[in-house]
Amino acid sequence: RKALKNKELELFYQPQVDVLTGRVIGSEALVRWNHPQLGLIAPNEFITQAEESSLIIPMGEWILEQACKQNKQWQDMGLAYIPVSVNISPKQLLQKGFVETMHRVLKETELDPHYLELEIIEGVVMKNIEMSVEILNQFKDIGIKVLVDDFGTGYASLSYLKRLPIDAVKIDK
Repeated sequence: RKALKNKELELFYQPQVDVLTGRVIGSEALVRWNHPQLGLIAPNEFITQAEESSLIIPMGEWILEQACKQNKQWQDMGLAYIPVSVNISPKQLLQKGFVETMHRVLKETELDPHYLELEIIEGVVMKNIEMSVEILNQFKDIGIKVLVDDFGTGYASLSYLKRLPIDAVKIDK
């Protein structure tokens, strides 16, 4: 709670590089907690608690807003127009009004939706295929790219992926 209130969260951007050309083709927004006494804390130390307490909703919205804002600033500075990828928690995805939140954030930041990618973990998508397809189609209608993250950690099969309106799959290590 204090991390959000005291603005102790920071985003770092991991470049996504085309291995053939060496060009940066995207980035992934990664959150860290810059604790005043402990320094940078990795997300695996606090995301689970944020999920359990539902703080992930405002935290996730902040991450989304900051990532879109930063990407638009880079574009305005003349840097390459590349997508920024943001991890979406299960609670965010299933939150009533989340699609409207996406519209609002894109409008406020003036980021073209084609430069935003949402990463959704495999398990969430597979729990309710029909509902997932409906929500993911709404993102696609906006112009947002959808990626399934951590593929291979659950029970999804390639045949299920054919039913999903997704743009890419990130295979778990």
